[in-house]
Amino acid sequence: MNNRIKELRKTIGLSQEAFGEKVGITKTSVSRLEKGERNPSEQTIKSICREYNVDYFWLTEGIGEMFTDLPETLIDEVAEEYDLSDLDKLLVKRYMQLPPEKRKVIIEYLRSVFINEKDE
Repeated sequence: MNNRIKELRKTIGLSQEAFGEKVGITKTSVSRLEKGERNPSEQTIKSICREYNVDYFWLTEGIGEMFTDLPETLIDEVAEEYDLSDLDKLLVKRYMQLPPEKRKVIIEYLRSVFINEKDE
């Protein structure tokens, strides 16, 4: 599991400190988990899965895909209410799967393009 934790962290582009902060563990703890010096508690495993939308069986057993699908019913409800195309739905889904740091970059860009100072 240690290699999968490291793979996940690198995939989402977070430092050990930022990764651990989101799940309530220290940078040192993340380092020990990745090196296989410690095993994560069940609480830590569930926190990782919840916070990063990771499939529990992938993380614990290496089975299946790294990320779980967001509940399609929620995406479908939003798509129906706002008349979203399939591309719109995909963009929303992918945005929601991004770590907060990457979402912040996108928000700042969109703000610079769509919102002028008079709107704020």
